[in-house]
Amino acid sequence: MSSINNNIKKVNIQNIINSKNSKKLTMITAYDALFSNLFDGIVDMILVGDSLNMSFSNNEDTLKISLKNMIYHTKAVCSASSSSFIILDMPFGTYSNKKQALKNAVKVYKKTNANAIKIEGGKEKSKIIKHLTKNSIAVMGHIGLMPQNIRIEGTYQVKGKIKEEEKRLIKDAIALQKAGVFCIVVEAVKSNVAQKITQAVNIPVIGIGSGSKTDGQVLVYSDMLGLNTKFKPKFVKKYLNGANLIQNAIKKYKEEVQKEIFPSKEEEY
Repeated sequence: MSSINNNIKKVNIQNIINSKNSKKLTMITAYDALFSNLFDGIVDMILVGDSLNMSFSNNEDTLKISLKNMIYHTKAVCSASSSSFIILDMPFGTYSNKKQALKNAVKVYKKTNANAIKIEGGKEKSKIIKHLTKNSIAVMGHIGLMPQNIRIEGTYQVKGKIKEEEKRLIKDAIALQKAGVFCIVVEAVKSNVAQKITQAVNIPVIGIGSGSKTDGQVLVYSDMLGLNTKFKPKFVKKYLNGANLIQNAIKKYKEEVQKEIFPSKEEEY
C-alpha cells in the first residue's frame, strides 16, 4: 500500500521542534496500514498508541498490551506512511529502568521505522529519558493524566485542579525538556494550567483534553471519527458519524445480497 500523499516531504524531528510558536501541530492515532495511509501527509504525527488495547482490542485499560504487539502494529503503520512522523507508545512495564528502557527502545528502532517513542511520566522518569536521548533515541514525553497509572490512581482524573499539582506539572515539563524530549503530550489537564506548561518550555506541547492554548492537539481516531459507540470522552469532538455510516452500508450490502441485486452483471466475470 502506498501513501496517498507521497508527494509531501517527510516530517522530521526538527520540523516539529521548530513549529513552536509558528504553527499548530496535529497528531492522530493509527494502528494499521489502512488508516495510516489515509492519515499520512495530512497530520504532522501519527501515534501508534497503547490505546489500541482499548479501542482496537476492546480491553478495559492500556496495561496488557505487549511490546511485541506494539511493534507489530507500528510496522503496519510505517509501511503505509511516507510523510507523517511516526511515534510508538512504549507499553506499561517496558521502561522501568535505564537498561530495560534502552534495550526495548533499541528493539523498536531495529524492528520498525518509527521515528520516536513516547513515554509516560514526569520528573521521576527524567533520568531514564536522558539515558535514552543520550543514546540517540528520540523521546516524546507524556504528563498529566497518564493511563498507565490507572490501577494506582483508581480512576481517570483531570489534573491541575490544585496549585500544588499545577506546580508539579510545570516542574515535570521542565525536567522532561532538560532530559531531551522533543515534544510533550499533556493529557486531561485544566486548560489554564496546560497554557502555563506550554509557556514554560521551549519545545512543543501537544494537548488532549487540555484546551486550545497548547502547541497542537492529538485524538484517538476511532473517537473523533465516531466509530466508538460505547465511549465518548468530554474532550472529543466527533467529526464524522462513522459508526452509522458503516452500519448503514453493511445493511445495504445485506439487503442487496438477499434480493440478488449484488453482485450484478458489472461485478461478474
